[in-house]
Amino acid sequence: MKNLTLKKISEICNGKLYADKSIENIEISSITTDSRKVEKDCMFVAIKGFSTDGHKYINNAIKAGAKVVMVEEGADLSSIELPDDVTLIMAKDTREALAICSCNFYENPSKKFKLIGVTGTKGKTTTTFMIKEILEKAGHKVGLIGTIATYINGRMVSESSRTTPESIELQKTFAQMVEDGVEYVVMEVSSQSLKLHRVDGCAFDIVLFTNFSEDHISEKEHPNMQDYFESKLKLFKMCDNGIINVDDIQVAKIPKLFPESKIMTYGIDNYCEVLAKDITITNSYVDFRVKISDRNERVKVDIPGRFSVYNALAAICVAKKLGIPSDKVIEALAEIKVPGRSEMVPNKKEIPIMIDYAHSPESLQNILSAVKSYTRGKVISVFGCGGDRDKTKRPIMGEISGRIADFTFITSDNPRTEKPEEIVNEIEAGIKKTKGNYKVVVDRTEAIKEAIEMATKLDIIVLAGKGHEPYQEINGKKYPYDERIIVKEIIG
Repeated sequence: MKNLTLKKISEICNGKLYADKSIENIEISSITTDSRKVEKDCMFVAIKGFSTDGHKYINNAIKAGAKVVMVEEGADLSSIELPDDVTLIMAKDTREALAICSCNFYENPSKKFKLIGVTGTKGKTTTTFMIKEILEKAGHKVGLIGTIATYINGRMVSESSRTTPESIELQKTFAQMVEDGVEYVVMEVSSQSLKLHRVDGCAFDIVLFTNFSEDHISEKEHPNMQDYFESKLKLFKMCDNGIINVDDIQVAKIPKLFPESKIMTYGIDNYCEVLAKDITITNSYVDFRVKISDRNERVKVDIPGRFSVYNALAAICVAKKLGIPSDKVIEALAEIKVPGRSEMVPNKKEIPIMIDYAHSPESLQNILSAVKSYTRGKVISVFGCGGDRDKTKRPIMGEISGRIADFTFITSDNPRTEKPEEIVNEIEAGIKKTKGNYKVVVDRTEAIKEAIEMATKLDIIVLAGKGHEPYQEINGKKYPYDERIIVKEIIG
């Protein structure tokens, strides 16, 4: 990326701050929230995080060469050693201020391409990949930002550590995309990113809401479902050109909440503008009939499950709003592959083994129900629940797997700072309510091995929860763990 010139603080901050001295002629070279990444003439922004408070590292930032320090109103500044040549500025909310400063620092790059934001509990990743594929098939240069990785013009430039990056990283990535001639950017927009102001200042052209169900309810995320929903609704406050799934009872409320917006609707069961008919679901694909341009077309997607129809309909709505030819839409959807989303793992034993990111009660129920409907033999479920996340969903997911799967291996999945044994115990409490056969195997690799030993070619093994993730997160550290490699090592 080309070097940026020094930027005036007065222009970057739009005057929405208090300063300890005149800032009219003060210029900075970069912005960061990490004191370890401070460089000469940098602006350090102190953020009150969930695990640490950036205000504790202000002195470190100053020693490293920070020229400007931004703090939040009400922060304890008694321990700060502020030299005369360092400017202190104060914002009501440093997360919000960081987002706006980041947009201005990188010269508002999101206004230089068409930005499509996709939110919802499930389906964000697959839907964004489908939109990306359609746009590329139509000959456009496309960027994608989401849970799996960031792509620019068909090239993966980085793996993702979170669904939606922090605002400064996001705007930097946008600027890189502008430099590379990107015309469209498709982005997953998480509820957390909306709540924590990561996407403030972004100029969205189309926004999309896939569905809404219980997830991300915890001390570190959303206190309740109302907060979760209202956080997602912020995306529709940022753009009046929307798309929604009318079959989701909560999402279907949006047109009444935003009566002035231009909202396109899609679905299967309820009246809408883009309706799927004559649906066929097999063990390897779905196909259906839908009106894309001026006539009904047959669409095929090589990702099994009813949810694939919804994701495809959402992508078709975007294509309709952008005027993409129907033949390009059909061609793109027929070729789409998404890492860790109903992904089949080839193996020497020819046992059907599917990797899927299902990590919530509804997503686990959807994937197990989908494979149950077309599998001739047993459905073998292997899953766990992440540590430091919503504990209430653990017994619910245990009960779901016990009710649908023919056999369940309860195991570990990103225990983080919790004890894996305690997490699986909470899952087991739910499965005990059913008559489902199960076994607790805390070591995930051993659980996968036992599932493979149990399975035949008529069965299917669903490795749920990790999906595209190439790691296990334990006590703050991410250890390499790719289930595709694990399967090959066990069988190979």
